Amino acid sequence: MKIEHRLLRLPEVMELAGLSKTTIYRLKEIGRFPQNIQLGSNCVAWISAEIYQFIEEKIKLSRGE
Repeated sequence: MKIEHRLLRLPEVMELAGLSKTTIYRLKEIGRFPQNIQLGSNCVAWISAEIYQFIEEKIKLSRGE
């Protein structure tokens, strides 16, 4: 079975999560948002599955599940 990982850059993460850059980095620092991975000296990305999991957890919390 092949596992596919898609890497998301910050603008797409912001759009998917509905959060600002500042909020994403603030939540990341306190361990409440997925960590990014370093792609280069000035380039980071997030793993799509982790971002979708974060969104699913927020939906469940908002629905009282």
